[in-house]
Amino acid sequence: MIKPIIEVNGLASGYVKGLNILQGVDLVLKEKEVVSIIGPNGAGKSTLLKAIMGLIPIFGGKIFFNGNELKEIKSFELIQKGIAYVPQVSNVFPSLTIEENLEMGLWTTKDKQNKFFEEIYSMFEILFQKRKERAGNLSGGQRQLLALGRALISKPEVLLLDEPSAGLSPKAIDEVFGYIENINQSGVSILLVEQNAKRALRFCNRGYVLDQGRNAYTGLGKDLLNDEKVIDLYLGKL
Repeated sequence: MIKPIIEVNGLASGYVKGLNILQGVDLVLKEKEVVSIIGPNGAGKSTLLKAIMGLIPIFGGKIFFNGNELKEIKSFELIQKGIAYVPQVSNVFPSLTIEENLEMGLWTTKDKQNKFFEEIYSMFEILFQKRKERAGNLSGGQRQLLALGRALISKPEVLLLDEPSAGLSPKAIDEVFGYIENINQSGVSILLVEQNAKRALRFCNRGYVLDQGRNAYTGLGKDLLNDEKVIDLYLGKL
């Protein structure tokens, strides 16, 4: 039986106490699984990732990682435990070189050896080719690869991705999703928030639909993709 790696039970969270964006959300991510979170704007998708990552307060419910409750744990400690997060915006340091950006990912690790760089450069050859260039000069797709590479420096068990295709060209989206698939096949569990709902559901093992901070639907990605209610209420709008 594949064990849960992240469990979210009845989560209430938001940016201001008393104004919860998430209102009792439940979610499970299992080992080596890809789970997509879709829903209309303002549904709480990105907020859920931030809550798991300890970036915003939790006002109710519980989050577990490998069976242990995450309570009052700082974000850098979560990285050390094995959770990495790639936000939608401001996910690279534009004034730093690619190499310097990757070095920023090493600060949470005890091992500072260059073997991490070798693995990242082996996976993302374009980063090796441009390693001395400033990140601000990269294309949108290349910036996303850099953000992925820096997140992988910490050797995570779980990768939280917030809108990885936002603002990218169709070609760059295909490339980024190809790398995400490779990352998952290497054994990393992935929790994905994605604006392209149809692509997200085709890509994932299971999906969750959030609406107004609550669970609306959940199931296998392929089943949600063909569910008439989900199509009518969400896929036609996204």
